[in-house]
Amino acid sequence: MSAAFETSATLDDLARTEGKAELVAGRIVHFMPSGDALTEAAFEIAVHLREYARQRGRGVAFPDGIGYAMKTPLPNGRQSFSSDASYYDGPRPKNRMRFIEGVPTLAVEVRSENDYGSSAETAQAAKRADYFAAGTLVVWDVDPIARTVSVYRSDAPTVPVVYGPGQSAEAEPALPGWRLPLVEIFL
Repeated sequence: MSAAFETSATLDDLARTEGKAELVAGRIVHFMPSGDALTEAAFEIAVHLREYARQRGRGVAFPDGIGYAMKTPLPNGRQSFSSDASYYDGPRPKNRMRFIEGVPTLAVEVRSENDYGSSAETAQAAKRADYFAAGTLVVWDVDPIARTVSVYRSDAPTVPVVYGPGQSAEAEPALPGWRLPLVEIFL
């Protein structure tokens, strides 16, 4: 009789994984493909972030799919993130085919139809806490149904500023001076 041993997944395992996934506590966590509203909102945000990066002459914007990897896992075992959109202001990897070594300056999480309800809220709050523990300055929680953007900051991680229809959201201090009208997100 042989003993079964379970091994922990690594960043190299994650790099070989098809589709969107993150490495948490030695497990590869897969995500379902996104729906229309989520994808459109995330793409619009990424386009505006790219324009900000170009105007500023530093940083880079990413759409869905970029992997951020940490050499040292967080205490709960999380070792990577994959935001729906993000802005990164740090060194790029020497091998540009690999993950960014670090965390986004601004992480954008757009809710899918499964991101509502008490257990989803708990999971989202835990992921925001992970972003902040890793060094992310600002996290956006984008709600396509309510058509709102809740802005969480590392200095007040549980107290969002909520922007709604007719308003512009910001990402201070991660992106100084940048504002995005919500009408540009929710087309």
